[in-house]
Amino acid sequence: MLKTLIFLLFTLVSTLLFSQEKVKWIYSFNSESSTVQINAIIDEGWHLYSQYLDNEIGPVPTSITFKESRDYFIVGNTIEPESIKEYDENFEGELNFFKGEVTFIQKIKVKKYTTVKGVVTFMVCNDSMCLPPKDIEFTIKINK
Repeated sequence: MLKTLIFLLFTLVSTLLFSQEKVKWIYSFNSESSTVQINAIIDEGWHLYSQYLDNEIGPVPTSITFKESRDYFIVGNTIEPESIKEYDENFEGELNFFKGEVTFIQKIKVKKYTTVKGVVTFMVCNDSMCLPPKDIEFTIKINK
């Protein structure tokens, strides 16, 4: 009986924690620089991992994938600002991550008015736990 009660309580707490959004994503197109800008606003106490992790020790790096189209093509790699680099006791290694807010920038060549679609894959952690990786689809209308 006690084991069942503990399991149900753990399941309820986990569901509540995992269902909360810790990152708000904002997508835009800057016509002057011809760049897609993907802005992440990260809840206080949480951090979002960089696209570039120095080692493969556990957390999922952020990745941005654009769907192929004849109306645009991607130029180079997605750029991110300098990240925080600290030792993480949970993963026992140096990790690159962001706190507060970060903007990822992708140069794009657009042939005409179009819609850019893609997926952001990311993982967030705080000092005591990590949430499972998540995929968020995005759509950006471009009126060039």
